[in-house]
Amino acid sequence: MEEMQNSGAPAESPDSASKKTGADAATSPLPEINFASFIISLSSSALFHFGEIPDPTTNQKERNLPLAKQTIDILGLLKEKTAGNLDREENQLLESLLYDLRMRYVEQLKRDAG
Repeated sequence: MEEMQNSGAPAESPDSASKKTGADAATSPLPEINFASFIISLSSSALFHFGEIPDPTTNQKERNLPLAKQTIDILGLLKEKTAGNLDREENQLLESLLYDLRMRYVEQLKRDAG
């Protein structure tokens, strides 16, 4: 016999609740994927590795400079490989993100050295 909630309606099983969550996630619109959103995602990853954004599962900030540098290097590689193929706004965004992330990386290194 199904368990009853206070309202008298049958209680949802954990399986049916997770299926609803999955269905809701499948029907909710995802952000548009374009070059700008892609490089912003990569820059967010670098900020996460700088320890500026907390891990969403633990809410803890963890720093990993080698992974931050790798992400910056990936953005630099994208800049190199897409040279001449980006519109003005995409190029400016990539330049700005790279400059900001590189300056943050240098500051982190200075902090560690001093």
